[in-house]
Amino acid sequence: MKQMWNERYAAEEYAYGEAPNAFLKQFLDTYQPRGNILLPAEGEGRNAVYAAKIGLSVFAFDISEEGKKKALALAQREKVSIDYQVLDMSDIALKDSEYDAVALVFAHFPSSHLHEYHRKIAKTVKPGGFICLEAFALGHEEFQRSNPKAGGPKDTDMLFTTELIKRDFPEFTQLLLEECEVKLLEGKFHDGKSKVLRFIGKKM
Repeated sequence: MKQMWNERYAAEEYAYGEAPNAFLKQFLDTYQPRGNILLPAEGEGRNAVYAAKIGLSVFAFDISEEGKKKALALAQREKVSIDYQVLDMSDIALKDSEYDAVALVFAHFPSSHLHEYHRKIAKTVKPGGFICLEAFALGHEEFQRSNPKAGGPKDTDMLFTTELIKRDFPEFTQLLLEECEVKLLEGKFHDGKSKVLRFIGKKM
């Protein structure tokens, strides 16, 4: 998996573009969280850089060294500072109640570890803090069959449902929880109609 992401991010072009994820941008602009934000599986840094540009203190991580290089280069071009580390979700130590917000943007972890990782993330959010999550939903496989550029994991066990979110984040008030069909335009790997799950939660 690490090799695959390093190969994808080694190209000069940004795999998913340089603009932030549209749903995350909408969340940040609407709810305007302040303080610090955690971005797991951050890839080439497009979301981390936007968060830094609007004044958040950013900690991001990913398993890809190539992703980190691209993220830091983007941050330098945009004249912002981000803390970006090469780490695996299984290895990172997160303190309880450490972050004001967490952004999970197409962070599809192996299904065997997903609940464990989500609980780890839930605990690191401060009371009153937010989770913003967008992921491919069960049913997206139909769009993958008709359009290989739609992107997303090939393993349907890694696709999301609203029931999964309710199970993994019970201490969060659901400000938004929906499955919907959208047209993604995020570089050449998220291009076309897709089925996604969107969640905005506020920790009680």
